[in-house]
Amino acid sequence: MAELRAEPHACPPPGALDRIRVVDLSRYIAGPYCAMLLGDMGADVIKVEPPGRGENSRTLGPFVEGESLYTMVFNRNKRSLTLDLRSDAGKEVLHDLLREADVLVENFVPGTLEKMGFDWDTLKTLNRRLILTRISGFGQSGPLSRKPCFDVIAQTMSGLMDITGESDGRPTMAGTYVVDYSTGLYATIGTLGALQARERSGAGQIVDVALMDSAMSMLMTAIPEQMLFGRTMTRRGNRDRYTAPANTFPTADGAWVHLAIAGDAMFTAFAKAMGQPELTADPRFTDNDARLRNVDALEAIVTQWTRALPAQALLDRLAAIGVPSAKVARISDLVDNEHLAHRGQILDLPHPKAGKIPMQGFTIQLTESPMQLRHPSPMLGQHTDAILQEWLGMTTERIGHLHAAGVV
Repeated sequence: MAELRAEPHACPPPGALDRIRVVDLSRYIAGPYCAMLLGDMGADVIKVEPPGRGENSRTLGPFVEGESLYTMVFNRNKRSLTLDLRSDAGKEVLHDLLREADVLVENFVPGTLEKMGFDWDTLKTLNRRLILTRISGFGQSGPLSRKPCFDVIAQTMSGLMDITGESDGRPTMAGTYVVDYSTGLYATIGTLGALQARERSGAGQIVDVALMDSAMSMLMTAIPEQMLFGRTMTRRGNRDRYTAPANTFPTADGAWVHLAIAGDAMFTAFAKAMGQPELTADPRFTDNDARLRNVDALEAIVTQWTRALPAQALLDRLAAIGVPSAKVARISDLVDNEHLAHRGQILDLPHPKAGKIPMQGFTIQLTESPMQLRHPSPMLGQHTDAILQEWLGMTTERIGHLHAAGVV
């Protein structure tokens, strides 16, 4: 399937954010993911890292030829510049970079940027058009604003963990960092909105995005249900909250298939496919509300039917009547999935040290300014000299002095 994977173009067309310059001071996931998406859309993204050790995630495995896969999947389409921001000379270089930048992305604990001498008033004076995208656990203001936070803490405090897992089991975190990813997406959306607003006003602004706020946005009807009805949403396993039957069911060949019945007409067709059309006349199952009230009994009937069929035979029957369904895929199934390959959802990232690294592709398809792989995930400090020359017009002599002083 390798030939179906998306490959980088030798001369990619300009991206949607071509000529937008981004300084990325962020670490781990949410901030780097936001900056990577901006880079995917064509922005020139400069990842600023401490000399010698680099961004924190470079120490996280697994590793290929000593290079972190974790770092690679959040940092394509960026260039790396090392800079000692604890030194006055390093801060001076950052000041100069920000005079040329359109966007600054950071995810320090609130107050850190200010202690470094880069408060908003200073930044506005440096560059009136600068957009400051700030990502934090709880926002730039409020009683919890200085509290440190990771994805799982936001899942815990927002109620996401309490509505995830089996109804009789312990609260469960999601299988991936859903809050970090969604926060990165919201930060990207906010940044794009601020760039558009700047076209009218000529001025930048602060984009304030928080993990806790992002987690809250994914609670569906939980907040109004609690406040209007005093009804607390909690765990339901893989059962849908609003329709039945909709769950994951076992098959004769040991696989699992998830199916979702929506509406009475679909349930009627489903009951016929099971060979039990009389279920539609059963008062326990006559409409969706009744099916939800009697979901245990209904799922027992469905399970008896699915256990008698191999997964593919079951899927064929469900497809014939238009029921949304799928076999539960393992990650090992995805790497050979022809549809995902056709969509370019696995691409080969050519790394200068680790070789070709397969990773997730571009989620957004733009017809006239497509996302392209212009830069692989950078080696630490790989582009330092080029960035200082291109952005700031520094001479080779001055760059040499900065290297000698350990500033870059």
